[in-house]
Formats: sequence, C-alpha cells, structure tokens
Amino acid sequence: MAVGKSCGAGGSWDAQVSEEEKALRDRMAKVSHKVLVLSGKGGVGKSTVAVNLAVALSMAGKSVGLLDVDIHGPSVPKMLGLEGSRLVSEDESIVPIELGDMRVMSIGFLLQDPDQAVIWRGPKKIGAIRQFLGEVAWGKLDYLIVDCPPGTGDEPLTVAQYLKDADGAVIVTTPQEVAVVDVRKCVTFCRDVGMKVLGVVENMSGFACPKCGEVVNVFKSGGGEEMALQMGIPFLGRAPLSAAVVESGDTGRPCVHHRKDDPAAKAFQAIADEMMKKMG
Repeated sequence: MAVGKSCGAGGSWDAQVSEEEKALRDRMAKVSHKVLVLSGKGGVGKSTVAVNLAVALSMAGKSVGLLDVDIHGPSVPKMLGLEGSRLVSEDESIVPIELGDMRVMSIGFLLQDPDQAVIWRGPKKIGAIRQFLGEVAWGKLDYLIVDCPPGTGDEPLTVAQYLKDADGAVIVTTPQEVAVVDVRKCVTFCRDVGMKVLGVVENMSGFACPKCGEVVNVFKSGGGEEMALQMGIPFLGRAPLSAAVVESGDTGRPCVHHRKDDPAAKAFQAIADEMMKKMG
C-alpha cells in the first residue's frame, strides 16, 4: 500500500484527486450503512465496543466490514486474533482480511513488527484513510463499522468528511465524570460536522463478578445515560466490565461470540440490536 502517490507525467493533481474521490464514492455506494465508533476519551473500551458490535452484526446474518483507522494504536487485529495477517492486492485493489463473513482492515496489517511505531503527520494519515475507504475491496456490505481513535482530530474528521452519508456515530464513554466531560466534546464534534449521533454506549458500567454475578459499580453507573439525556441524544445501553471481556480482548476471541452467556456479551448484543433499530 503506497501512501501519497505522485501524479504521473502529463497528468494533473486535480484529475488524480477527482479520480480517487470517484473511486471512493463508488466503493462506499455498495455499503448500506456506515457507522463511526467515537470517544473523546482514551481507555473507555471503544475498540472493544466496535469489535463486539461488528461481530454481533455478523452473527445476525449481516455482511459486515470493520475498518480500524487508529493509525498510531491499532488494536483490532489483536482483538480478532488476526495478528500476523498480511494484505494482498488483486485487480488494483487491496483485499481486506476475512474473518468468517466479516472483512477487516487496519494499519496493523501493514506493520512488519507489532512494536513498530507509526510516526506520521496529518497529511499522510489522511492519505492512508482515503486509501482504506477507496482502494480496499470491501464489496457489498450491510454495515461498515469504523473504529476511530479517541479525540476529535485528523482521523475522525477525515472519516466524517469522506463519509458524508454515514448513518451516524456511536459514542462510547465510561460512567465517571472525568470521562464524560471529555466525551461530551465528541457529541459537539458530531454536531459541528453535521453527523447524527446514533446513541451513547456506557461501557464498564459496573464490574460483573465471575463467581457470583453481582455487579459492583467500580466506576459508578449512569454517567453516560445522564449525559445522553442532558444533550438530547439516544442512549443505546450499558455494558459491564467482566473478566470475559478482558480475556477475550487478549486472546482475540470476542466475547459476544465466544462467551455468549457473559453479562457483557449479552449487553453488546442488545446494544447492536438497538443500533439496528435506530437505523431501521
């Protein structure tokens, strides 16, 4: 995958950009629903939510693509057990990694060493995201879930600008006020760029004891739901922190599929169902 291609002899930069944008529009026209997973705060389990939502949709019989645009900290390959997978090209397109019926793309598939740091400025990141959307052979999809890094910088802004017809954003927070304060900025970001907020997910809403099942509110509970109410946006549901979630992230076996009876897995499935209802 070459980022920042130069224009050939006799060509024009405007013509190249126009051609790339047309290719991107043509690719994305085959995707019925596009959803960004955002958070204004790091460490709230946003990628965990994105991965489990994508897997839950796939389990519901939907054709799903999962795009990881966290350039500096891609975690989707690890969380799906796809570390070491390598991309190939076919018919001038990048072929995404397939996991069952799900198609996955991440900068992590391009790194020779998992410890390699991606030291890129904005323009190079923007070029990579454009290629992820316009040059990957996504095919026909019911849903494309885009896992964005925390904050409101280059990556989420670039995706929002390229996917102007996106259904909206799922915003992830944890219940405590120190997280909610930053996540509120993410709601403002969506409003500023004209993107609908599909709803808020309150993640790590209590800890589910693996022995007795009792939920202890380590990070309090209700902060995400209260924020949604105050800002006039839907609340999609809450998911507890559980040992199964931690284990599934480390072993690449999403809990919504491999630990279906776990309280967090049931919560992610319910959130996916609620999200589908919001989009009809």
